[in-house]
Amino acid sequence: MLGGGGVFAAFPLAYAILMPAVYAPLIAMLLGLIFRGVAFKYRARTSRIWLWDFAFFAGSTLAAFAQGVILGAVLQGVKVEGRSYAGGWWDWLSLFSLLTGASVVAAYALLGACWLIWRTEGAVQDHAYRMAWRGGAASIAAIAAVSLATPFLSHDYFSRWFEVPGLYYSAPVPILLGITGLLFIRALRRRAEVAPFVLAEILFLLTFVGLGISIFPWAVPGQVTIWQAATVANAQSFMLVGVGLLLPVILGYTAYGYWLFRGKVGAEGYA
Repeated sequence: MLGGGGVFAAFPLAYAILMPAVYAPLIAMLLGLIFRGVAFKYRARTSRIWLWDFAFFAGSTLAAFAQGVILGAVLQGVKVEGRSYAGGWWDWLSLFSLLTGASVVAAYALLGACWLIWRTEGAVQDHAYRMAWRGGAASIAAIAAVSLATPFLSHDYFSRWFEVPGLYYSAPVPILLGITGLLFIRALRRRAEVAPFVLAEILFLLTFVGLGISIFPWAVPGQVTIWQAATVANAQSFMLVGVGLLLPVILGYTAYGYWLFRGKVGAEGYA
């Protein structure tokens, strides 16, 4: 939330244009996160655990799907007139945004399964391996589908991926994705515990690198560049000081949390 707020503060014009374009999936994402939190709390206070397990699953899936839809809606472009959003309420809804929504769900499921492989043992770990195979297959297929569809959204995207000189910068990304995918499959086959999670994170990172190659330097694709959308220099300097102070604190307590809860969860922690 802090990171998202900082980005919006640094690029207020992009915020003003993009927010109305994705109000519906954004509201859905927030509702999913709220429902997820409520389900997690009530699960420990009721005998109908199955009901709140499903609620937790539904809220998590909705939040992930909505995040992917938002990404797809931004990537496919929005209508702008002057300095305002000029599209309709349902412009975010397309086959491409639904594809990116499903892709994010698959990717989050993969990360969750790989995390459980690392942090659990026994029957739970065995189940996590099975889910990692399914999540990995779905994620790799989704990456391929989105990668093939994205260049055809815009000639600018197409030129970045299939024309010189953009091809020189973009070509390493699918190559590295292929190598990482093969290493991921190999890690699952030999039942490695840490490597699948690390490789899944690398897959995520490479997809974001590809996204950056596609849209740079646009804040609103095809409409507003990051320099046009950026706030004034004084505000950026002020936010830089805040980030410089807070970022080490955030990284510190995150690292401490990982260290504090290191090791595997035993069978007594599965309930």
